[in-house]
Amino acid sequence: MSLSSHLQELKKKHQSLSDAVEEAQRAPGVDDLQIVDMKRQKLKIKEEIERLSDPVA
Repeated sequence: MSLSSHLQELKKKHQSLSDAVEEAQRAPGVDDLQIVDMKRQKLKIKEEIERLSDPVA
């Protein structure tokens, strides 16, 4: 897998998690810990995207 396709996949996962977080926050009765976990996953993916996108690294 090339770097650009890997970055594209990470961006897709990040957007998917973002959508899931928004939906979960609007839904009644969703476990707050589940939302926190999704936000953590989203942050890890964002950090990975930034790390791979950084030309200095």
